[in-house]
Amino acid sequence: MNQPTPAAPARGRGGPGFAAGRRNRTTSRTVLIGDRVAHWTITVGGLLVILAVIGIMVFLVEVALPLLGSGAIQTQRSYTVAPAKKVAWLNADEYHTVAMRIATDGAVDAFHLDTGRIVRRATFDFGGAEATAVGGTVRRNQILFGFADGTLRFAEAGFDVAVVRKADVPPAAERLSGRDRAAEGRVYSEVPGEQFRRITLRTALSALERVSDQPIVAVDYQVGGTVERPTRSFVAADAAGVVKLGRTETQRNLLTGQVTTRVTTATLPSLPVGTKVVELVMTAQADQVYAATRDGTIFRFDTRDPDRPTIAETVTVLPPGVALTAMDFLVGDQALLVAGWNGAVDVLFRLQADGAGTNDGYQMVRARSHQSQPAAITAMTVSQGSKVFATQDTQGAIWLRQSTADKVMLQMTRSAKGGSPVHVLLAPRVDGVLALDDAGNADFWAFDYPHPETSLKTLFGKVWYEGYAAPSVTWQSSSGTDVFEPKLSLVPLIFGTVKAAAYSLLFAVPIALLGAIYTSEFVHFRVRAGIKPVMEMMGSLPTVVLGFVAALVLAPIVETWIAAVMLAFLALPLALFLGAFLWQMLPTETALRLEGMPKFLFMFVAIACGVGVAYRSGAMFERVLFAGDFKAWVNGDLGTGLPFLFLLLLPLGFLSAALLFDRMAGRRYLMHLRPLTRTHTGLVDLGKWLLLLAAGAAIAGAGALLLTALGIDPRGGVVGTYVQRNALVVGFVMGFAVIPIIYTLAEDALNAIPPELRAASLACGATPWQTAIWVVLPTAASGVFAAVMVGMGRAVGETMIVVMAAGNTPVLDWNVFNGLRTLSANIAVELPEAAKDSTLYRTLFLAALTLFAMTFVINTVAEIIRQRFRKRAFQL
Repeated sequence: MNQPTPAAPARGRGGPGFAAGRRNRTTSRTVLIGDRVAHWTITVGGLLVILAVIGIMVFLVEVALPLLGSGAIQTQRSYTVAPAKKVAWLNADEYHTVAMRIATDGAVDAFHLDTGRIVRRATFDFGGAEATAVGGTVRRNQILFGFADGTLRFAEAGFDVAVVRKADVPPAAERLSGRDRAAEGRVYSEVPGEQFRRITLRTALSALERVSDQPIVAVDYQVGGTVERPTRSFVAADAAGVVKLGRTETQRNLLTGQVTTRVTTATLPSLPVGTKVVELVMTAQADQVYAATRDGTIFRFDTRDPDRPTIAETVTVLPPGVALTAMDFLVGDQALLVAGWNGAVDVLFRLQADGAGTNDGYQMVRARSHQSQPAAITAMTVSQGSKVFATQDTQGAIWLRQSTADKVMLQMTRSAKGGSPVHVLLAPRVDGVLALDDAGNADFWAFDYPHPETSLKTLFGKVWYEGYAAPSVTWQSSSGTDVFEPKLSLVPLIFGTVKAAAYSLLFAVPIALLGAIYTSEFVHFRVRAGIKPVMEMMGSLPTVVLGFVAALVLAPIVETWIAAVMLAFLALPLALFLGAFLWQMLPTETALRLEGMPKFLFMFVAIACGVGVAYRSGAMFERVLFAGDFKAWVNGDLGTGLPFLFLLLLPLGFLSAALLFDRMAGRRYLMHLRPLTRTHTGLVDLGKWLLLLAAGAAIAGAGALLLTALGIDPRGGVVGTYVQRNALVVGFVMGFAVIPIIYTLAEDALNAIPPELRAASLACGATPWQTAIWVVLPTAASGVFAAVMVGMGRAVGETMIVVMAAGNTPVLDWNVFNGLRTLSANIAVELPEAAKDSTLYRTLFLAALTLFAMTFVINTVAEIIRQRFRKRAFQL
């Protein structure tokens, strides 16, 4: 008997079969641990990155902040030195150890700066006479004395410094302070290494030299020239207003050792009758002499030709009724300081000017008016190596000033006020001030002001530097002379950074974005798979290699074929457009069969044709538009600005003609194309394009003629004098480095758009191009914008390409044919030569902080805009 077959177990929900086939959905412990480790690793890593960025910013701020800090008085000492007949001259060593006082009767006293103890006495033998005028060099060790009998005496008074062993210090040396000892007229200062610095007073006096039969009332003395040809120049004014100039030049034959001395003297042109000279200064080369009267009138003598000196200019520099109390040159002999009884201090420059109305074409110009002191200024002293000077008024206030930065560094007040005249001395290293009167009352201040020449104005504003025709923003950190004044404005470097980034992005952004759109939306996927890795490999090329190629290969080629390069900006787009119309004329079957790599290669053929046309037609292009010499044209030697204006307006004219045609006949034109075949449509489109091109050229020509008639010339603006390493070369090469970054990120953003959006657009009848421009691109705008911003950040921070290809000229103009210097390139070039903690060193770190801030602001603004684009994309 057959037994019934048992039913198969149910496999529905809840049945036994369900239990047997159910998947285990419990996450394994290993995955959970890995997820937690990854979570904390990413979190901690992100926090560490943020802390690192904050740490870098704090470090940059810490290094740069002292530039804007103030100084401080470290010590102040008041004491009495044995009185002198009348103080004529002061000097001091650079170590704050010994000072020297010279009286009008020739008495020389060297005294200890900390205590006022006289350590040595000497005498200049003036034969019982007293000096009526005194002047000296900026180093204060060469002095000229004038006397009532019309004679002059040249003197030398300085310090010899040597480092000796401890055993060489006399045992009987008297201790002056914890550091200093005195013995045998010398001062010994203890220094590290069981050694002592020995300072010895050195004096010498020359014979009499008669220059007048009237009392000498003002003198000045300069020593200059070179080691092989030293010069000694003096100028003296007597009570009758006669000014005499003397110059001695010594020349040594390096082969024979023979020394030849040439002495020239000249009486300068007579001053008006009754003129009383109270101040007299001259330049180191003795080519300019300035004589001032009490009422503020300055007579400027041009003594470049000693045989024919002239009064080049007469100018009154003070208001009526205000007496002139002091006049001197700042180091470099370019800035003349004039102080008055009203407490004012003005700075005058001698500048060349058209229509100056003077004999030599130069005129005195008031460049700065410093802050006035509350009382009349009675004394002034200048620094030996910087633009710092000190002034004292009748109330005993001493102001320490920096001329270029136009600021008062420190204010000090003497302990003893009133009484005899006060003489002020600025220490050689600009770290101390000594005030001493005839009664021997002395005050000495030691201070620390590490960066007096910097301020917000000198770093980011316009400053009127010596020798410049007007205030300017300038970067020039070094020069070949000791009297050079560093010019550390960051504005040209910021401008150069923006200029380099702008021109490189102008070149890179259109190519990168159009390339991303083309490969994302139109190229066959097999071609796209090969293009993207190649672009990413382009981004891996070392920038030092690109800079090397730009400087040594590309820059000379561009300079030689500049006309062909300019023509290529027109020929390449036209060749691509023409190639596109030719492709449009192909039969549909042929076009479909050549899709993919053949079409992509055809595009390169069109580019090669455009390059060939530019190469062959460059000379003719230069002859027709630029009179046969493009470099002479951009320099302003030939023609007008019409040709370049036409080229600039040509794209705008074409767009205007295209928009006008689309607005007036666009719909009718499209309806006319519907019944035509593909080939005929291509021919008609080509004809339309040629007509629009002609119309655009006509519009551009009319606009160029109008702008030229209005006096607008691009030369001196976006174009100008041509130099080999310029912004155009930088734009090419830096754009080449930036293109892969923008292209890769933008292409990823475009590919991330859901294909449903493309399909919906195409289903509604839109063409692939309309879909790409009006659907895909707006949706991916946040990613595309982020790509451009990343590329901008890359361009702003680029170093090696700019260092090697930009010429490193910190100029402030948009001329695409001129060089530039960026913040990053400046740091790379200057930092290895900057002394640690120097003004230049800290300024370079401020440049790094500025670059950091620029990048931060750009990224912040970019993120805000990107979020808005993203929000709009989500709303589509």
